[in-house]
Amino acid sequence: MSVKFHTLRQQQWIGRPIDEVFAFFADARNLEYITPPWLGFRILAMDSPSVSKGTQIRYRLRLHGIPIYWRTEIRQWDSPRRFIDVQRAGPYRLWHHTHRFEAHEGRTKMIDIVRYALPLGVLGRMVHALKVRGDVRRIFDYRCQRIAELFDER
Repeated sequence: MSVKFHTLRQQQWIGRPIDEVFAFFADARNLEYITPPWLGFRILAMDSPSVSKGTQIRYRLRLHGIPIYWRTEIRQWDSPRRFIDVQRAGPYRLWHHTHRFEAHEGRTKMIDIVRYALPLGVLGRMVHALKVRGDVRRIFDYRCQRIAELFDER
Protein backbone atom coordinates (compact mmCIF):
# COMPACT_ATOMS: atom_id res chain seq x y z
CA MET A 1 0.00 0.00 0.00
CA SER A 2 1.51 3.36 -0.98
CA VAL A 3 1.32 6.37 1.30
CA LYS A 4 0.56 9.79 -0.18
CA PHE A 5 2.96 12.12 1.53
CA HIS A 6 3.62 15.83 1.60
CA THR A 7 7.05 17.42 1.27
CA LEU A 8 8.45 20.53 2.87
CA ARG A 9 11.80 21.78 1.56
CA GLN A 10 13.68 24.63 3.16
CA GLN A 11 17.22 25.90 2.88
CA GLN A 12 19.13 28.45 4.87
CA TRP A 13 22.61 29.93 4.70
CA ILE A 14 24.52 30.13 7.98
CA GLY A 15 27.74 32.16 8.11
CA ARG A 16 29.59 29.58 10.16
CA PRO A 17 31.74 26.55 9.27
CA ILE A 18 29.98 23.25 8.69
CA ASP A 19 31.55 21.55 11.74
CA GLU A 20 30.18 24.24 14.06
CA VAL A 21 26.72 24.16 12.50
CA PHE A 22 26.52 20.38 12.51
CA ALA A 23 27.65 20.25 16.15
CA PHE A 24 24.72 22.51 17.09
CA PHE A 25 22.21 20.18 15.40
CA ALA A 26 23.94 17.07 16.77
CA ASP A 27 23.01 18.20 20.29
CA ALA A 28 19.35 17.21 20.66
CA ARG A 29 18.89 19.69 23.54
CA ASN A 30 19.15 22.51 21.00
CA LEU A 31 15.80 21.46 19.52
CA GLU A 32 14.15 23.26 22.42
CA TYR A 33 15.82 26.53 21.34
CA ILE A 34 14.63 26.34 17.74
CA THR A 35 11.10 25.04 18.33
CA PRO A 36 8.30 27.62 18.74
CA PRO A 37 7.46 28.28 22.41
CA TRP A 38 3.74 27.88 21.71
CA LEU A 39 4.38 24.14 21.21
CA GLY A 40 5.67 23.65 24.77
CA PHE A 41 8.26 21.24 23.33
CA ARG A 42 10.29 19.19 25.82
CA ILE A 43 12.68 16.28 25.45
CA LEU A 44 11.62 13.53 27.85
CA ALA A 45 14.36 10.96 27.26
CA MET A 46 17.19 9.96 24.98
CA ASP A 47 18.43 6.38 24.88
CA SER A 48 22.11 7.35 24.48
CA PRO A 49 24.21 10.21 25.86
CA SER A 50 25.00 11.57 22.38
CA VAL A 51 23.17 11.47 19.08
CA SER A 52 24.26 8.88 16.53
CA LYS A 53 22.71 6.30 14.23
CA GLY A 54 20.03 4.40 16.13
CA THR A 55 19.51 6.98 18.88
CA GLN A 56 15.88 7.29 19.90
CA ILE A 57 14.51 10.47 21.45
CA ARG A 58 11.16 10.92 23.19
CA TYR A 59 9.45 14.33 23.21
CA ARG A 60 6.31 15.95 24.49
CA LEU A 61 4.58 18.97 22.97
CA ARG A 62 1.16 20.59 22.85
CA LEU A 63 -0.47 21.38 19.52
CA HIS A 64 -3.66 23.43 19.70
CA GLY A 65 -3.88 22.46 23.38
CA ILE A 66 -3.63 18.73 22.67
CA PRO A 67 -0.72 16.90 24.35
CA ILE A 68 1.33 14.90 21.87
CA TYR A 69 4.01 12.36 22.63
CA TRP A 70 6.52 11.66 19.92
CA ARG A 71 9.44 9.25 19.50
CA THR A 72 11.99 9.62 16.73
CA GLU A 73 14.97 7.54 15.71
CA ILE A 74 18.13 8.68 13.98
CA ARG A 75 18.05 6.47 10.91
CA GLN A 76 21.25 7.74 9.24
CA TRP A 77 24.20 9.68 10.64
CA ASP A 78 26.93 11.04 8.36
CA SER A 79 28.72 13.77 10.34
CA PRO A 80 29.05 16.61 9.35
CA ARG A 81 27.11 16.23 6.10
CA ARG A 82 23.74 14.69 6.89
CA PHE A 83 21.45 12.93 9.30
CA ILE A 84 17.93 11.58 9.00
CA ASP A 85 15.36 11.24 11.75
CA VAL A 86 12.15 9.27 11.40
CA GLN A 87 9.09 9.02 13.58
CA ARG A 88 8.81 5.71 15.44
CA ALA A 89 5.65 6.74 17.34
CA GLY A 90 3.63 9.93 17.16
CA PRO A 91 0.97 11.91 15.38
CA TYR A 92 2.00 11.25 11.78
CA ARG A 93 1.60 8.18 9.63
CA LEU A 94 5.00 9.07 8.13
CA TRP A 95 7.65 11.57 9.26
CA HIS A 96 11.03 11.42 7.51
CA HIS A 97 13.30 14.45 8.04
CA THR A 98 16.57 14.73 6.14
CA HIS A 99 19.00 17.36 7.45
CA ARG A 100 21.76 18.16 4.94
CA PHE A 101 24.72 20.47 5.43
CA GLU A 102 27.04 21.72 2.68
CA ALA A 103 30.27 23.66 3.24
CA HIS A 104 30.82 26.74 1.05
CA GLU A 105 33.88 28.92 1.77
CA GLY A 106 33.45 29.05 5.54
CA ARG A 107 29.66 29.20 5.36
CA THR A 108 27.13 26.38 5.59
CA LYS A 109 24.08 25.75 3.47
CA MET A 110 21.54 23.85 5.54
CA ILE A 111 18.81 21.98 3.69
CA ASP A 112 15.79 20.39 5.33
CA ILE A 113 13.61 17.94 3.44
CA VAL A 114 10.62 16.66 5.40
CA ARG A 115 8.32 14.02 3.98
CA TYR A 116 5.23 13.50 6.07
CA ALA A 117 1.76 12.00 5.90
CA LEU A 118 -1.20 12.05 8.22
CA PRO A 119 -3.30 9.05 9.19
CA LEU A 120 -7.02 8.77 8.39
CA GLY A 121 -6.86 8.78 4.58
CA VAL A 122 -9.13 11.39 2.97
CA LEU A 123 -9.95 12.97 6.34
CA GLY A 124 -6.22 13.31 7.08
CA ARG A 125 -5.67 14.99 3.71
CA MET A 126 -8.48 17.44 4.44
CA VAL A 127 -7.04 18.26 7.88
CA HIS A 128 -3.66 18.75 6.23
CA ALA A 129 -5.09 21.23 3.74
CA LEU A 130 -7.05 23.11 6.41
CA LYS A 131 -4.55 23.18 9.26
CA VAL A 132 -1.48 20.95 9.29
CA ARG A 133 0.25 22.35 6.19
CA GLY A 134 0.18 25.84 7.73
CA ASP A 135 1.27 24.58 11.14
CA VAL A 136 4.29 22.75 9.69
CA ARG A 137 5.24 25.79 7.61
CA ARG A 138 4.97 28.14 10.66
CA ILE A 139 7.09 25.80 12.77
CA PHE A 140 9.85 25.68 10.15
CA ASP A 141 9.65 29.45 9.52
CA TYR A 142 10.12 30.02 13.25
CA ARG A 143 13.01 27.56 13.25
CA CYS A 144 14.69 29.45 10.40
CA GLN A 145 14.31 32.77 12.24
CA ARG A 146 15.70 31.33 15.51
CA ILE A 147 18.68 29.74 13.74
CA ALA A 148 19.51 33.11 12.16
CA GLU A 149 19.31 34.76 15.59
CA LEU A 150 21.36 32.09 17.35
CA PHE A 151 24.06 32.21 14.69
CA ASP A 152 23.77 36.02 14.56
CA GLU A 153 22.70 36.11 10.91
CA ARG A 154 20.38 39.13 11.13
